[in-house]
Amino acid sequence: MNKLPYIFSLIVLLSTMLTATPSQAQERRGWSPQAKGAVIGGGSGAILGAVINKRNRAVGGVVGGVVGAGAGYAIGKHTDNKRKEAARIAAANRAAAAREAEYRRALARREAVAAKTQAAAVPANSLAASNAMVSGSAQPAISNAAYLPNDSYGDASKPYSNSEYRHKSW
Repeated sequence: MNKLPYIFSLIVLLSTMLTATPSQAQERRGWSPQAKGAVIGGGSGAILGAVINKRNRAVGGVVGGVVGAGAGYAIGKHTDNKRKEAARIAAANRAAAAREAEYRRALARREAVAAKTQAAAVPANSLAASNAMVSGSAQPAISNAAYLPNDSYGDASKPYSNSEYRHKSW
């Protein structure tokens, strides 16, 4: 009869395990660089402190662990800041490339619309059309005499870097 409570508890344990619904596991996140640095620094500092302080190894280990944990945390924080800065710079470069690509697409659309408008704006019986037909080549039409497209838009080393158009100075 001494085995009866053990058998009963085994039955209860197995029935609980088999009938229990599995709960959702939370997504595990890794350690931060600061925590990794503090743990590594604290462990190595405690070992070195105990080895160096031969009179009282416990005090040496505690002091070494605290100093090592502080130094490890500082190194981990520096590493994390460098990683975040690199990610910020990469995101800024991607955004600048996207802005540049959008600007180029808009410029190409404007040029296509201007070409269609210029071709449609010249009537067949006008003097310019007859001169173009006589010479055999089309003459370039001036579409917007006050502004020029700015090919270096967004480049801070160029003049008019913050404007899509360059203003004529004459």
